Amino acid sequence: MAKLSPMMIAPPLIFAAFVALAAVGMYRDDPEGLPSTLVGQQAPAMPEAALPGYPQATDDMLRGGEVSLVNFWASWCPPCRAEHPKLLEMQAEGMNIIGVNFKDTEKNATAYLEDEKSPFAGVGFDPQGRVAIDWGVTAPPETFIVGGDGTVLFRFAGPLVGSDYEQRFLPALQDALSR
Repeated sequence: MAKLSPMMIAPPLIFAAFVALAAVGMYRDDPEGLPSTLVGQQAPAMPEAALPGYPQATDDMLRGGEVSLVNFWASWCPPCRAEHPKLLEMQAEGMNIIGVNFKDTEKNATAYLEDEKSPFAGVGFDPQGRVAIDWGVTAPPETFIVGGDGTVLFRFAGPLVGSDYEQRFLPALQDALSR
């Protein structure tokens, strides 16, 4: 009888371990969700600086009695560019959207909004990403649904496009608007 070498047993064991890890990840609760400690809390402050040439994003914009979106974006971010038409569409439908440009330059951010049009009622400028940290932003784009009293209702990480947008973001937005 032939003797099995440890080198012959290792690859199938490594593969089996990988399959087990993948299965655990697939069947956990809400594998797409990123928890946010802000949900149910008052929204953090907006940046003190505005993007030059655009209205200042203010804390009062989040507490004016209507549901608002706070969208963290950057001109260098391809997913941000992908979601931009959806933001323009929501703005045209009357949605109050506040933009926070972060980890970007004034020149690039301004040029981007000049080329693509701004969907934002106010645009905060956060070049160091400090305000983004307060909001718990991990990477652009991220969009928060904020109630009329300034309470964060929902956090959506990723671009506002595709099935994830339709299955998770839109129901949360419709729920917020119906309150």
